[in-house]
Amino acid sequence: MTNKQHPIGSGFSAASTADDVLRGIDLSGKNVIVTGGHAGIGLEATRALAKAGASVTVGARDPGRAASAIAGIERVEVGQLDLIDPRSIDGFAERWLASGRPLHVLVNCAAPPAPREIARDARGYELQFATSHLGHFQLTLRLLPALRAAGGARVVNVSSGAHRFGEIRWDDPNFATGYQSTAAYAQSKKANVLFAVELDRRWASEKIRGYAVHPGVVVGTTLNSAAGPEALRAMGLIDEAGKPIIDPARGKKTPAQGASTIAFAAASPLLAEIGGVYLKDNDVAPLNDEAKPLTPDSVPSDATSSSVDPEAAKRLWELSERLLRG
Repeated sequence: MTNKQHPIGSGFSAASTADDVLRGIDLSGKNVIVTGGHAGIGLEATRALAKAGASVTVGARDPGRAASAIAGIERVEVGQLDLIDPRSIDGFAERWLASGRPLHVLVNCAAPPAPREIARDARGYELQFATSHLGHFQLTLRLLPALRAAGGARVVNVSSGAHRFGEIRWDDPNFATGYQSTAAYAQSKKANVLFAVELDRRWASEKIRGYAVHPGVVVGTTLNSAAGPEALRAMGLIDEAGKPIIDPARGKKTPAQGASTIAFAAASPLLAEIGGVYLKDNDVAPLNDEAKPLTPDSVPSDATSSSVDPEAAKRLWELSERLLRG
């Protein structure tokens, strides 16, 4: 599995934008779902994919708010989707399947802001794991018939370099004890990578490929907007005047740069024969198990062996199935 986890020389860079990686690619006739595609890098991915010709459906908890955000973008519609409500997920999938449309690309992008105190869904599942992983896991499985009907489909899980610091708490994924917000976030992001690895193993023979993506750090997204100015300055994300520090080589990106690797995973022909990999900076990320601290000048984001381990990926899939059964 890990022998695939090395750069392929895409020709793009950390500074490339979503429009850059989609230039010359015609997505006319392709159907795309982007969860959370009305805000942050999700909105930028929606815009770029639609500009390239795709028909995009945005899954959102608040359809009215989402409709306002995507107003004026051609070929984009909104569907109600609450990733911590199993009935809402099933309803969204059932409406899609009833429409008879094949699904060429599913971008699992939505994620909640990290709560400082433990937050849970109605089932008692920890909020970040429930939203970022379990909700998307359920959605993807429910949409499998539409993915099959596409005759070639991609599932893109938006992860984070934080997967490097994550551990799946196999006996306590919902933090019944010892809750830490950062640990919960890192677990959810590691789950995104492992999910892509096992999905690709199971479904590649049906021409459904899985990818996990590190978009970089984008100031102003819902995931970091809750942090105050002092915290953002300490992280090296804004300057003394409060303006975002853009330094893509060090992982600090504009929304268009942050969305680029999502677009790359969704549509690049360079990935036609590759799946089950973790991507960063518009290429397959290198494998690097060296322990590197997170600092204002360094955002470690390479792949780790544990995050693409096939046995752990299989184990997570089976755990996720059990959790969905309740």
